[in-house]
Amino acid sequence: MRPEPGQVLHFSEDPTIARFVPHVAATAQQPEAYVWAVDYDRAPDYWFPRQCPRALAWVTPETTDADRERIIGPGGGLRVHAVEYGWLERMRTTELYAYRFDARDFRSFGEPVHAHVAEHEVRPLGPAEPVGDLFALHEQAGIQLKVLPTLLPFWARVVTSTLEFSGIRLRNARPAPPE
Repeated sequence: MRPEPGQVLHFSEDPTIARFVPHVAATAQQPEAYVWAVDYDRAPDYWFPRQCPRALAWVTPETTDADRERIIGPGGGLRVHAVEYGWLERMRTTELYAYRFDARDFRSFGEPVHAHVAEHEVRPLGPAEPVGDLFALHEQAGIQLKVLPTLLPFWARVVTSTLEFSGIRLRNARPAPPE
């Protein structure tokens, strides 16, 4: 589930939202009120239950072969997502929906760009669309999905690598085991 050209997506477990009003998210790192959406490249970051902690990493031109092999693994493709075992059942059973928006209502956010925001009320282009099987989405996109007891040791390796990365809801991750 990705946006078409000229669109951005918002993912939700609620299929009944008719209008999106800017708000300050509980996890916001800035005080401004926004409606959040993502583009084609960042849509896979949200193929998860909302509260699921996840560590995401992908290859860029600056990525070294050593880091690619260490983080993604040989023959592992260009991108890896990691989740914890405790979230597998929720990934199997969560009904996730995507709302499509006209990208012209949004502006790019972040450097590098990791989201798109609207500072005014926006309405979806149509009804919420079921996203479908979250595991199948990963497979179809060629994204490796790692399942770990806890994300934090993996995350520590990712953030010191030459891969680009994103960590979402990491505050919900299980504590790392004592060394």
